[in-house]
Amino acid sequence: SLVFLGSHDSFSFYIDEASPVGPEQPETVQNFVSVFGTVAKKLMRKWLATQTMNFTSQLGAGIRYFDLRISTKPRDPDNELYFAHGLFSAKVKEGLEEINAFLTEHPKEVVFLDFNHFYGMQKCHHEKLVQMLKDTYGNKMCPAIFAHEVSLQYLWEKEHQVLVFYHSPVAVEVAFLWPGQMMPAPWANTTDTEKLIQFLQASITERRKKGSFFISQVVLTPKASTVVKGVASGLRETITERALLFLMEWVRTQKAGESGFFFITADFVELGDFISFFIKLNYSLDEGEDDIF
Repeated sequence: SLVFLGSHDSFSFYIDEASPVGPEQPETVQNFVSVFGTVAKKLMRKWLATQTMNFTSQLGAGIRYFDLRISTKPRDPDNELYFAHGLFSAKVKEGLEEINAFLTEHPKEVVFLDFNHFYGMQKCHHEKLVQMLKDTYGNKMCPAIFAHEVSLQYLWEKEHQVLVFYHSPVAVEVAFLWPGQMMPAPWANTTDTEKLIQFLQASITERRKKGSFFISQVVLTPKASTVVKGVASGLRETITERALLFLMEWVRTQKAGESGFFFITADFVELGDFISFFIKLNYSLDEGEDDIF
């Protein structure tokens, strides 16, 4: 069994305060920004930017799973595709190329790209994104097969370095797109660490019944009241730093489980010893130890 560390809202380091608000945001947020303008967007960024490292830095640190949300931009003359989370982020093409540069330099490394939310996307936009993936990664992409057939040895032999998960019916039409249901990522949607741990535990039990990959999202989600109380501090100081040690204690108690790949995602992945912990974990699994730590 191998554990891969991922970043939640992986692209959010690139969030642009000068961009318009994303089309998925509720009317209350749209109105807030229309009234308070730049100040509102600066505050939004503190709560929407869940990572402080760009793709290259995340890859260098050991992140191998990327949580990607794609959007068109209203009235964009270039009809570009952007990463988005409340506000718009980098162009998708630039992000994919940044990841590809790392893979070209490190031919034994494998990444998992999870395209799990699409906003304002029509058939032509999906076609554009599929073509972009082809042009960028080509034969580096592994065609969809059964999850239990995938191993690092298999990927190295085939010289595949990229698995693309695509949460849209488009996936069934394209050989190198893995259906979204093969990478479920249940979301606890809570600010309470105890409730999050109960949810993660129940999710792991359920995972063992399914023949798919699986993500544990070690992520706390702020409520509106949390944002109001900590409006100037932001997500990192108000929630993530406070909860990280508690969550790490839970991770330490886990078993690696059966063979296969297992994914854990977090906000601000550079905090504490989160990354080094999982690197040590994979070495211990390689040596035949059963416990995660």
